[in-house]
Formats: sequence, structure tokens, C-alpha cells
Amino acid sequence: MDQLSPSRPAKNPRAEEATPPKAAPKADPLPSPALETEAAPKASWRTRILMFGLPFALIAGGAGWWLTSGGSVSTDNAYVQMDKVSVAAEVGGRITEVAVRDGQQVAAGQLLFRIDGEPYALTVAQATAAIDAAEVEVGNLSASANTSRVDIAAAREDVKFAEITFERQAALMEKGFTTKAAYDAARHAVAQARERVRQAEAAAAEARTKLAAGPSSGINPQVEAARVQRSQAQVNMGRTTVRAPSAGRIAQSDRLQVGQMMVAGLPAVTLVDTAHPWVEANFKETDLADMRVGQRAEISFDAYPGVKVRGHVLTIGAGTGSEFSVLPAQNATGNWVKVTQRVPVRIAFDERPARDMIAGLSADVRVFTK
Repeated sequence: MDQLSPSRPAKNPRAEEATPPKAAPKADPLPSPALETEAAPKASWRTRILMFGLPFALIAGGAGWWLTSGGSVSTDNAYVQMDKVSVAAEVGGRITEVAVRDGQQVAAGQLLFRIDGEPYALTVAQATAAIDAAEVEVGNLSASANTSRVDIAAAREDVKFAEITFERQAALMEKGFTTKAAYDAARHAVAQARERVRQAEAAAAEARTKLAAGPSSGINPQVEAARVQRSQAQVNMGRTTVRAPSAGRIAQSDRLQVGQMMVAGLPAVTLVDTAHPWVEANFKETDLADMRVGQRAEISFDAYPGVKVRGHVLTIGAGTGSEFSVLPAQNATGNWVKVTQRVPVRIAFDERPARDMIAGLSADVRVFTK
């Protein structure tokens, strides 16, 4: 039997079996096929979005810019305009009544103010008296014409009697039974009688001329003139009542004061036609290449943010603003500098604005030229 070495202990086979072996280091788990399948479509969709979405966004942005900017011109040098009528009295006088106030809306034919009409009523009465005087004068002329006819008949009778007397004197003169003086007196009486006939005929002709009627009116000129004066006086009296020539809003009515003297022709109040506003837009001459009458326009207002009104180009001005200025620019000088000119373009409203328009409001206008 072999002897055990004291230096090496004997191995216990059971102990070796009971001792568990050391665990080997774990390796990284490999991805499963299912996860790889889900990640692949996500990466593919992102790529497709970047490939197709980005160019589409660029194209859409370019088209939007072309529609909103490249196909239109705009200006902020635009103002709301309205037709304005300066109402003035056609006759002078003292104001006795004021029927309107500033900012009031009036209708056509509505009373604005009244001028003292008493002096003009007296003028009408005076003209009526002139008509009566002219008719009386016509009556006198008619009577004078009748008298002239009687005078002519009497003068002709005197001529006959003078001629008979002269013939007697002539017969006696031949026989020597009268004197030369009597003969000459008879002859002179004939001449005077004939002259009176001519005077009576001239007076009758003058009376007929004064009684003659005008060829166009058939009325005696003196009577017609007096009637015209009365008609003019009646017109002036009617003009003492001043009414609105059209519908609109009253402005600058501070000159209307009861008791104030009104001068004929002096503007007393301004009537603004608020029912038909329009916009005058001053575009640069470089913006007119593609602009045409009838093109669509969009109007916005500084006073009313958010309010936009559709419109269209009604007219394009016949001249630049400088051409119609009080002192046009003189460019025939050595220090001339080229300046971009502005052309007034009238923009009409296609719809009623949501807010009341005021003449002179600042506006922004965009005209779509494409």
C-alpha cells in the first residue's frame, strides 16, 4: 500500500464535486430580429420626409411669395378721398337762421341756413310797381297815338282850307282885286298847314313805334323789361334760403352764425359726400409697368387696424403729382437730380367698409398685377 506524503493533503472527490465552477463573463446580447425590423421603417420615413418635404416647403414658400409679393405692387402713400362741395350763398345779407351743425348728415334739398329776405321782398314789390308804370305808359302811348291820328285829320283839313284860300287870292291877284301881301299870306298859310300835317304824322309814327311789341315775345319791350326785373328779384328772394345740393355730411360750419353778414359767393359750409368714398394712391412710376385699369386691389387703413376692403383700379392719372403742383419742378438746370415720380391712381371700393370712412385717412393699397 502506498504511503501518503505528509506535504500534500489528499484530495476529496466529493468536495470537488460540491464546489460550483466559476461563472464565465456574460457577452452583450445581440439585437433581436423584431427590433431591427421596427427601426428600419422609422429611418426610411424620416429620410423620405427630408427628401420630399423640404423641397415642397421651398416650392410652396416661393409660390406664396410670388402670389403675395412678386405679383403685386403696394404703397402706403394713399389717402381716402370724398367729393366735397363748398356751399356758398348766391346773395348777400344777414343770416337769420342756421338749421345744421358740424358733422350732421343731411339729405338733398334740406335747409342749411337762411338769409334775411326782407330787402329782397321790397325789391320784388318795386319791380311790380315798375311793371304797373310800364303798362300805364303803354296806355298813354296808345292814347297819344289816337290823338296823333286826330291831329293828322285836323291838319289835313287846315291844308284844304288854306289851299282854297290861296286859290281865291291867286284869282283875285290875277284880276288885280287883292294885294301882294294878302296873296303871300295865303300861300304861307298853305305851307304851315302842310307842315302841321307832317308833324302830326311823325308823332303818330313815334307813338306806333313805342307801342310796337317785341318780335320774339309779342309784348311791349318796356313791360317785358319790368317783368324781367321782377323775375330776377323773385329769384334773389328765393336764394335767401340755402339748401343742400346733395346728400352728405356737414363740415366747416363754424362760419354759420346767426346775425353774421354773408357775402355772395363766399363759401359758408362744406358738404362731404360720405356715401361714395374712394382712395387716391400715389404709386411710383416704376410700379406702373404691369398695372392696368380694373385690376383687383386690397385696401387697409391706419385708423382701423384689421379692416380690409376689396377694390379695383378705376383710373390711372394722366400726369404725375409734380405736373399739377402750383410750382412745377424746373429740370432744365445743371444740377438736375433724377427723382422717382409719383402717379395718382384712383382705387374704387367694391364693398361697403365695415367702419365709416373719413376724408383724408391714411391707407395702404396693394394692387394685384398678375
